[in-house]
Amino acid sequence: MRPAILFPLFKPVTALPGLGPRLGKLVEKLAGAHVVDLLWHLPCGVVDRRFSPKIAQAPHGRIATLTVRIDSHAPPVNPRHPYKIRCTDETGVLELVYFHVRGDWLSKQIPAGTTMVVSGKVEWFNDTAQITHPDAVVPVDAKDDLELVEPVYPMTAGLPAKTLRKAVRAALGDVPTLEEWQDPAWLSRRQWPDWADALKRAHTPEDEGDLAATAPIRCRLAYDELLANQLALMLVRASQRRLAGRATRGDGSLRRAALAALPFSLTGSQAASLEEIYADMAAERRMLRLLQGDVGSGKTVVALMAMLNAVETGAQAALMAPTEILARQHAESLAPLCKAAGVEIGLLTGRDKGKARQAVLDRLASGELPLLVGTHALFQEDVAFKDLALAVIDEQHRFGVHQRLQLSAKGRAVDVLVMTATPIPRTLTLTAYGDMDVSRLTEKPAGRKPVQTVTIALDRLEEVVDGIRRKVAEGARVYWVCPLVDESEQSDLAAATERHAFLRATFGDRVGLVHGKMRGPDKDAVMAAFAEGSLDVLVATTVIEVGVNVPEATVMVIEHAERFGLAQLHQLRGRVGRGEKPSSCLLMFDSNLTETARARLKTLRDTEDGFVIAEEDLRLRGAGEVLGTRQSGLPGFRLADLAVHGDLLAVARDDARLVVERDPDLASPRGQALRTLLYLFERDAAAKTLRSG
Repeated sequence: MRPAILFPLFKPVTALPGLGPRLGKLVEKLAGAHVVDLLWHLPCGVVDRRFSPKIAQAPHGRIATLTVRIDSHAPPVNPRHPYKIRCTDETGVLELVYFHVRGDWLSKQIPAGTTMVVSGKVEWFNDTAQITHPDAVVPVDAKDDLELVEPVYPMTAGLPAKTLRKAVRAALGDVPTLEEWQDPAWLSRRQWPDWADALKRAHTPEDEGDLAATAPIRCRLAYDELLANQLALMLVRASQRRLAGRATRGDGSLRRAALAALPFSLTGSQAASLEEIYADMAAERRMLRLLQGDVGSGKTVVALMAMLNAVETGAQAALMAPTEILARQHAESLAPLCKAAGVEIGLLTGRDKGKARQAVLDRLASGELPLLVGTHALFQEDVAFKDLALAVIDEQHRFGVHQRLQLSAKGRAVDVLVMTATPIPRTLTLTAYGDMDVSRLTEKPAGRKPVQTVTIALDRLEEVVDGIRRKVAEGARVYWVCPLVDESEQSDLAAATERHAFLRATFGDRVGLVHGKMRGPDKDAVMAAFAEGSLDVLVATTVIEVGVNVPEATVMVIEHAERFGLAQLHQLRGRVGRGEKPSSCLLMFDSNLTETARARLKTLRDTEDGFVIAEEDLRLRGAGEVLGTRQSGLPGFRLADLAVHGDLLAVARDDARLVVERDPDLASPRGQALRTLLYLFERDAAAKTLRSG
């Protein structure tokens, strides 16, 4: 279905000159498998060879292009010494210096008695100018072939820069002339070139200014990518809304009973979010809403009220969590409220087997069981509901969109509520969840205590252990999160095992260890021992979800806090401060801190507002890292930088909305051009939602 005009851009990179199977693999690793991926791989620097002085005027340390006469060659007697070529002009002498020269290659390439153009970094030694391994040496009559302004690309080991530049030039030759999808008046106002011109100029920068994310050529390309993203989300949303919905309006009886059993009143933002959810459920279209709320902001209560609204109509509701621990935690925390409302709640995980599992399935299929909490086990084919009206998905970024659809396919016109405890900056919410309506919980429930956050150098470890000893003696429980060593689970595990052994020497066998390599039941047993108080200290790696709700845990120690993203640190801190007692979070850092790491730790010390923290995380680290997990499900951008182009994202959002409202099938001339844009940025799935035209 991809337009034929784009076929040259989706050839494999190995179709480009100079890229055989071996170098092609390196380019794939660096940029991607297709020609278009290489076009999105923009330069990060520029080498300017336009400075063309005489030898005597060439300053030390600067790149210069010199026209010189080749006087003589001086091969070394000892092969470990350099090979030198003496060159002159009317103002002085220049030496070209080479190491590890074999045979007569240099004397053939740069014969004595000829005039050559030489380019490279000039260095002065003992009043003599030298260029070591010049970047270019060409005959004077080939001077025009010399690339005077040379783009510098992000590279990978084993791939020659010259080969990559040659491949990019060939790829630019494949760029077709496409119909303009942007509004001409908008381009003129912004002084932006057309797409093909912007792309060519981005790869042939004239100076450092052309490399800036704010340069007109870069902004034009970033906007195209953002528009493709927003248009794709709008089209997916529109196609979802064309599906038949159902109006779900409960009578409020179960909700009133559950609310009466709550030990606190709903916060203002909980009440406002519920109004939005109830309005969506009552509408004759499918709900697809994201509920964002910080750790401890009361998302689960909001989810329960939405589920009870469905149960009041005689239908069923399900809540899916990413781990068994979280699923059990949800079931246990909701059970008292469900009991108060007289509604049964079931639990289904991968561990449930045999007759017990079958009993849950039978009662679910007959409609006797109105509410179900579970893990991925809910996707299994033999899990059938009598009438599923609402699916709630916790920690959406752990699941793919197809899993969301799988669950909603288990009922008729199922409404979907997605929850995340990871505060996401507004710009990222637009790019990742633009197909959803968004509700935000911005307050903490009554009774939540602030957590005192302290930064402390790693070399004060003994002081920290003494402090922990005093806290444990007072009955406190402590999380101790070990550093993220690198991308290897093995080395993370080694760090945790080492710290566990060290703490056991102090606290004995009341120290537990959990890590991602443990079997589920073993991990659960350690977590349960910590929750019930038979362990005082829980050492954990970051590869697991420290998702147990232990109100008695009042201390969180995070080693090498500078290695974590702000969002991760904030999530970990949210594991304490859940009970009556004051809580604290100790951020242990290496004294050799970067400025960015210092700023991160200061932000965490200064605020507990997850949304403020998320915005700062985006500013400091950029969009690709902001959730601190590669499984975040967030789209990666090649040309747009959301920390810089946030204002363009808002405009792209409005533009996409207007396009879909006026031309839902992209049938107009501009609409047809926008179809091409979707395929260009590989938003094929969104393009396929369109009716032909």
